[in-house]
Amino acid sequence: MANMDEHMHGEAPSRNRLALILIDVINDLDFPGAEGLLEEAIPMAKRLAKIKSFAREAGVPVIYANDNFGRWRSDFRAQVNHCLEDGVRGRAVVELLRPQEDDYFVLKPKHSAFFSTALDVLLEDLGSEILILTGIAANNCVLFTANDAYMRGFRLVIPADCVASNLHEETVAALEQMRKVLKADTSASLDLPLCEWPACKCK
Repeated sequence: MANMDEHMHGEAPSRNRLALILIDVINDLDFPGAEGLLEEAIPMAKRLAKIKSFAREAGVPVIYANDNFGRWRSDFRAQVNHCLEDGVRGRAVVELLRPQEDDYFVLKPKHSAFFSTALDVLLEDLGSEILILTGIAANNCVLFTANDAYMRGFRLVIPADCVASNLHEETVAALEQMRKVLKADTSASLDLPLCEWPACKCK
């Protein structure tokens, strides 16, 4: 019976007080103004790829929260394939941050990763209390997600070098808002002592 339950429902997630959330990084960047966002997003993606690798080694769950960009008949894997195979502007970012088989994902219909998604349920199953929010765009979907997370009582870490907007000035303003109002830690990723946190399983 245990094997049948596992087959039907999947393996139970490993519980961890910390979760890394990548917001809208699987993105073809096919919209007006995306040229500037691509310029900001590539260095962001390189740093985020490193923190994702470290998080996986530390046993921290990785969650992709991604817009479906109006493609209601597609799924997350279809969006990944579209960004990697169709010669789109955002391919360089997606190649750096492509998901792995044991990563989690939720598709979101609006700006916040919490709105009409299963993220609340997933985080409860994971036992997460501290969220590292990263991705695109700092002044839009990251900000909306941070607002909803703060209202739900999560502690927030939003590495300044792991988010991007169309303009650097917009990222700076959004980070300041999240630091002051949402009490987020907006230190750069290299300054985050993840291995020293009690949530980390790397010891």
